[in-house]
Amino acid sequence: MQMLLTVKLLMLLTAALNFFLQAIGYTHMLQLNSYRTERYRKWCRENDEKLVNVRHLLPFLCIPAIWMNGRVPEIALYATAAGVLLLTALLNLPKKAKKPLVYTARVWRVLFLQTVLFLLCAIPCFFLSAPRSVGFLGLFSTVVWLWTGVANFLLTPLEKAIANHFVKDARRILAAHDDLTVIGITGSFGKTSVKNFLHALLSVKYNTLKTPASFNTTMGVVRTVREELRPSHEMFLVEMGARQNGDIAEICDLVHPRYGIIASIGEQHLETFKTIDNIIATKFELADALPKDGCVFLNTDNAYIRQKAQTLCVPHVTYGAAADSDADWRASDITVGTSGSSFTLTAPNGESRRYTTRLLGLHTVQNLVGCMALAYTLGVSLEDMVYPVKKLQPVEHRLQLLPNGYIDDAYNANPAGFRSALDTLSLFPMRRVLVTPGMVELGERQEALNEELGGYAADKCDVAVLVGEKQAPPLKKGLLDAGFDAEKLYVAKDLADALRYVAALPPAEQIVLLENDLPDNY
Repeated sequence: MQMLLTVKLLMLLTAALNFFLQAIGYTHMLQLNSYRTERYRKWCRENDEKLVNVRHLLPFLCIPAIWMNGRVPEIALYATAAGVLLLTALLNLPKKAKKPLVYTARVWRVLFLQTVLFLLCAIPCFFLSAPRSVGFLGLFSTVVWLWTGVANFLLTPLEKAIANHFVKDARRILAAHDDLTVIGITGSFGKTSVKNFLHALLSVKYNTLKTPASFNTTMGVVRTVREELRPSHEMFLVEMGARQNGDIAEICDLVHPRYGIIASIGEQHLETFKTIDNIIATKFELADALPKDGCVFLNTDNAYIRQKAQTLCVPHVTYGAAADSDADWRASDITVGTSGSSFTLTAPNGESRRYTTRLLGLHTVQNLVGCMALAYTLGVSLEDMVYPVKKLQPVEHRLQLLPNGYIDDAYNANPAGFRSALDTLSLFPMRRVLVTPGMVELGERQEALNEELGGYAADKCDVAVLVGEKQAPPLKKGLLDAGFDAEKLYVAKDLADALRYVAALPPAEQIVLLENDLPDNY
């Protein structure tokens, strides 16, 4: 009897261990989907191969035990179930992720509640007959993804209350800093780079705070205000991201920016925005939120921004780096090499100066020109910008030139950024290798846009390595239809396979562009 009880308890403990390890993985996916139950549910529907596999369905083997009453010794049923659940737990040990789970207080609340829900169902199984105990425990252990979604849904009212409390506290802190100049930064891509560049330039003259890393949501800004804003800060740079209409307006309503930069608009996050018009309207929520004495800086090399600027009533300054640019602030004579870029900046008053930077890419120079224009408006002279521009470091994984002949542009590819990276690759006088899985989160246009980019890449690279059999077909079709040599095209199983292929290429001087890296939820 004692042995039977011990094995039964062991089964329950292994079930709890298996549940918790799987719950960590599904909570990670929930976090990557912004804790939005509908997006998490959509991820579950579209990634059924990640739910229906051996790692997650092993406990399903326990369910038939319900109909084995009296046919198998109880201790054998419990021991078998414990073994199956332990094996499942070992198969679901957390793996290294590109963007690891951040163990925030909210994550712990989701983990705690779903564990409680599971135990409320699992513990009664302890008092059932052996077949029913094993069978129902197996069933509950098979649908861990469901517990995660249910827990998140049930926590929604509490999370909203907590968020409202934090937002009110952030408003109180900002109200006490009435002399703080807030600068909003948005765009489909390049936001983090612009923020870092502007921070380096303004820090020459001002005590400047920026939202850290890629903190670009309302709650990310709230956290920065509550934890980092000090009375001594004079400038506050706020990165503003969006996945749907109203997201940027919500951040602006919190921080009340006086200046803004709209760095880019492109077909990104179409899965949630649906149309490019929605993206344009959302990005320009920043311009709409500025006061009468404010000013928005616009990259008019971007066709969408240039068109919108023609009817904009808000005070604005334009900038660009295209050869035919007629913007107020312009970069010209741009040269790119393995050590970085150099360009001539011309101000609206005709003043000009030559600058050298470690940064790569035309759109990087565009971003830098916008930052320099705003810094100049706030009193930083062209002379004072020479040293910080020279010392600027690229944001990690954004056209980052590595010492081993690689350009790391792995973060968050989008059509316009992809094209700009290809343009940069084409400037190098050596063998040019493209490694990419293509782009995601482009809604119904995803396949067509990837095919277009394949065609655009055809004369920009000498070797193309496409990562992932699921994502590769549209890119491959675009490349081949544009006349790319099929013998110089390789479809890799994963990134490790792609890098092995690149390493095995015949010896030659080469530059390798790593363009985009799919997030963990793809």
